[in-house]
Amino acid sequence: MKQERIALSTGVTLNVATAGDPDGKPVILLHGFPESHRTWRGLAPLLDEFRLIMPDQRGFGASDKPDGVSAYTADCLVDDLDALSDALKIPRFALVGHDWGGAVAWAAALRGEPRIERLGIINSPHPLIFQRTLIEDPEQRMASQYMKLFSQAGMAEAIRRMGFEKFFEKSFAPHVDLSTIPDDERSTYVEQWSAEGAMEAMLNWYRAGRMVVPAPEERAQRPDWIDRDFPRMKLPIHIVWGMRDPALLPCQLEGLDELAANHQITRVEDAGHFIPWEKPEAVADALKPFLAAAEL
Repeated sequence: MKQERIALSTGVTLNVATAGDPDGKPVILLHGFPESHRTWRGLAPLLDEFRLIMPDQRGFGASDKPDGVSAYTADCLVDDLDALSDALKIPRFALVGHDWGGAVAWAAALRGEPRIERLGIINSPHPLIFQRTLIEDPEQRMASQYMKLFSQAGMAEAIRRMGFEKFFEKSFAPHVDLSTIPDDERSTYVEQWSAEGAMEAMLNWYRAGRMVVPAPEERAQRPDWIDRDFPRMKLPIHIVWGMRDPALLPCQLEGLDELAANHQITRVEDAGHFIPWEKPEAVADALKPFLAAAEL
């Protein structure tokens, strides 16, 4: 991967990794928490016929880390995506997102961004289904309590006191065999998290989020918007899901017919949440023909 810092019209400078064929169909890939463009380290070589653009999103990796929760709202994050395509002069592209990157991808598509030709989603729930299940599904509600924890004041300092090595273990051990992560990758995570303001910026994604996560036994007030008419997306969508994900349960794949007119789902039974680097071959097998069909 090549890397360069690109100043955007939104006022932030993002570190952007690129790989693949510079003349190939452009694909922008958005990582999630608590990662960076390194999310795609195993997948990128398997998609080398495409022009791969992999930013560290604001607050992560070597990108700018603006202060304040308001700098991490969905609108700000989607605006960065639009500004990045402007800076790179990409009129149309396919968009792939994992975890929080998938949340940005869903938000961009729902906003009607005209440059997005198709959408690849990896273990990241549609916002309407996610909010409904947080209210209605006790198991999903319990699995999502970490979101409330990450939103609490003082959490960044608590993680620093814990130590980033311990945070690494707590972040990944429930999802993947830690022995499969090379030592140099572990060191990269710790180095990036140790940067000034990094943990605060990363956690601001949770603080700026609008999902209501009730306590396990709470009688939750139902947000009005989840029972209103919701736009049915016509964009081609391919969802790849590691079925062993303990944080985002299989209920996230239910009800998509009413929300996405042109979608397909690939379930990977022997993978968890971090499937892009746990099972990159399975992700590539699913996404490669889908991305190749893009009319770009």
